Amino acid sequence: MKKIGIIGAMELEVEALKSKMSIRNKKEKASMEFLEGTLQGTEVVIVRSGIGKVNAALCTQILCDLFEVSHIINTGVAGSLKKEIDIGDIVVSVDALHHDVDVRIFGYPLGEVPQVGCLAFPADEHLANLAVSCCKEVNPDIQVYQGRVVSGDQFISDKQVKDHIIDNFQGFCVEMEGASIAHAAYLNHVPFVVIRAISDKADDSAEMDYPTFEKAAAAHSAALVEHMLPLI
Repeated sequence: MKKIGIIGAMELEVEALKSKMSIRNKKEKASMEFLEGTLQGTEVVIVRSGIGKVNAALCTQILCDLFEVSHIINTGVAGSLKKEIDIGDIVVSVDALHHDVDVRIFGYPLGEVPQVGCLAFPADEHLANLAVSCCKEVNPDIQVYQGRVVSGDQFISDKQVKDHIIDNFQGFCVEMEGASIAHAAYLNHVPFVVIRAISDKADDSAEMDYPTFEKAAAAHSAALVEHMLPLI
């Protein structure tokens, strides 16, 4: 039976989904509250992981071990890495990687975690395609893109850092959790997709844009997730 784990780093990224679900059980683990129940007739576990890669990886592993989820969706906001991807638009992951891993001294490409066997963690094709089609239905006023999500334990608000990430990783958006969720899901053989609504341009304007647009961006992402659940 399918059971979908839904992770948002911040409360605003999951609060709309929580408010609409029928909650059957609440469980606290690693200082995170996991809500188990149904949403749109689908078995779900919704959780706020907290910000950053360690929180995200821990959260994903708990979903796999304790709740035995069949799929994982990461919903939230991110900074754009492409001119054409505007604030409010959505990026659906093709794959995800860590932009802050550097073990080149041992012969690994920039971004690759040693001994894992891949540079980027591929998203589930069915989930990704479903997310794109659902986004076009529920968010017709914005654009949706499929591309690489890159993650690191940094809020990117400097143009030079942004340019370095673009030049080395060909990412579509940058944030702080997706690659760790992808990494943990990959190791557990659980299909996943990362869905990111753009809240800022990940440059010198990011500090100003983010507080203004994060709530609207998160709402776009949550509406998409809710719509796709019965179709998984």
